[in-house]
Amino acid sequence: MTEVRDHLLSILVRDEPRVLTRITALFGRRGYNIKSLSVGSTEHPGVSRMTIVVSGDRGVVEQAIRQLEKLHDVVRIIDHSLEKYVDRELVLVKVAITPESRVEVRQIAEDFRSRIVDVGRHALTFEVTGDEGKITAFIEQMRPFGILETMRTGRIALTRGSNADIPAHVYHEGETQALQPTLEVQPREERARHVPNLF
Repeated sequence: MTEVRDHLLSILVRDEPRVLTRITALFGRRGYNIKSLSVGSTEHPGVSRMTIVVSGDRGVVEQAIRQLEKLHDVVRIIDHSLEKYVDRELVLVKVAITPESRVEVRQIAEDFRSRIVDVGRHALTFEVTGDEGKITAFIEQMRPFGILETMRTGRIALTRGSNADIPAHVYHEGETQALQPTLEVQPREERARHVPNLF
């Protein structure tokens, strides 16, 4: 029986129209469940990083990676399950308060090193940053007081280390993805000649 679990992928893509649509459509047509999706700019002009959490067994993830590599707007795919990485999420949580619960709610928030971003007579809104476990634990601690609204971002991640400070043998045999050379983005037309566009 294959093990179904969450897998964290970073996909570097060109800033082109409909790239996000093409990638999510690929997952959707093959029945892959995207649990979380975040997109943002990178240090390279014209390149964005998509961080996707997909649920499935290892074979499903490898098949998805092979399909993604065929898209000519995809520059690089990083499978974080093969590396040590650091990841974060952010959540905004609006919690109902009463005069009796205000102090306790604020104490719990302080224990989680959260920040109050809005104060009302009957509610406090907190900002919490951390890994998935911390975010989930904070929400569960606040649930008994009455959660009015939440907004949770998707996970973002980077491979630990850099070209300067990690020898190649630290994590596993061979070169780690953290040690790959500076990203070089081929012109779109040149890459398109070598890889067929499925869409």
